[in-house]
Amino acid sequence: MIARLKAILRFIFENMGELITSMVDFFYPPFRKYISLRLFRYAITGAGNLVLDWVLYFVIFHFVLNQQMLHLVIVTLSSHIAAMFLVFPITFTTGFFLQKYVTFSASELKGRVQLVRYLSVVAANLIINYFGLKLLVDFLHVYPTPSKMLVTFVTVIFSYVSQKRFTFRIPKQPAKTAL
Repeated sequence: MIARLKAILRFIFENMGELITSMVDFFYPPFRKYISLRLFRYAITGAGNLVLDWVLYFVIFHFVLNQQMLHLVIVTLSSHIAAMFLVFPITFTTGFFLQKYVTFSASELKGRVQLVRYLSVVAANLIINYFGLKLLVDFLHVYPTPSKMLVTFVTVIFSYVSQKRFTFRIPKQPAKTAL
């Protein structure tokens, strides 16, 4: 039963990945001489996930939390930090699947290895986000949404390098020798 469910989910994710990949690749030709296909795919899927993150952050910060502190049993979170943590599981999931099935689909690493590595890179991004938001909002008094956007640009660069070289590492093709 579980094996069948896994097979069905893999089939769905792979087919959705192929569909999204073909849509993204359709727009690639004008950019071919400027960036690689992998970087283009990363930029497009990352931008889509980034916009989702910003929209969810804005909605949760303004309409769910009403810009009010979130009082939990053992801790109280400021609304801009609480919004970040509430958005996280959604964009973590969509980001992982987009990177696994669209950008880095050639990676031969097992899915669970990719997931653990992806989680470690995302955890580093959460730390960067947390301290970046604390610095910008609490100490420099920059508005939360633009602060989130600014910190995101730092994490995007860190993420691409980390995902490419660590999480979804693709083995290099052996050099062809001349006979």
